[in-house]
Amino acid sequence: MTNNHSTIAKQTKQFQALVSIYVDHQNVNLTPILASQLLEFVKYHEHLIEVKVYYNSLVPAQVYAKEKLQSFDFKWIDVPCSVKNSADNQLMVDCLDDIYSNRPPDTVILVSGDGDFANSVRNLQKLGKKVIVFAQRGNVKQKLKELVGSDFHFLDELPSLIAAKSQQQIENCQPDLTYNEAVEYLIEAIKTALSKGKRAGLGFINQLMSQLFPKYQGVASVKHQGKTFASFSEFVEAAVKDGKIRSQDQQLFVIEADQISA
Repeated sequence: MTNNHSTIAKQTKQFQALVSIYVDHQNVNLTPILASQLLEFVKYHEHLIEVKVYYNSLVPAQVYAKEKLQSFDFKWIDVPCSVKNSADNQLMVDCLDDIYSNRPPDTVILVSGDGDFANSVRNLQKLGKKVIVFAQRGNVKQKLKELVGSDFHFLDELPSLIAAKSQQQIENCQPDLTYNEAVEYLIEAIKTALSKGKRAGLGFINQLMSQLFPKYQGVASVKHQGKTFASFSEFVEAAVKDGKIRSQDQQLFVIEADQISA
């Protein structure tokens, strides 16, 4: 990346809205696929601050779900209480604290269909914050949908929302990152993750690449043989096939690092 391109990319990143995601895991079952899609959705126009997931460690199913999402760099907030709405109350308190922090989000993404969040959503809107709600079908209150209007989505709509954003990006002539550049970013992200003792899973590495390299705006920004990749996993498979990296147990490793340690 040239100095000029780097400066432009950094300036673009500075003008992106800051977003925080809050997941009510007692209301929504966040799977690895949904987590990846949610992160992909955010990457196109907004800069992610943090993802906070609220769960109850006394519920085995929620503990199991957390284990399945360990490759993502999420902040898990355990609310081991049987009192109704305890996790919801913690989420609302944390969200308000973040709003008044030294790095407040411009956009709040709430992953829940619980109507108890209606007042909090209304208050966030009064503070000038954009609120986007994602919920599961059959588990959402009408008043929550009405509050956010067109910014309400069902989680199963994420693929079509991502496709629309990707197409818009392509039309704006944004996919200008070459495959070789993207592979360099991928290798650096893997090295960074491993040096910090993090598990280099696909979801975390995809997220880390966006944080480290502003020019990388998801796989829609990577051009290879005249087209873009359909998913991050497809891009990784190409890098593995080309001998740039290796994949084992859903974790990524750098080939040259393997050779040094051999």
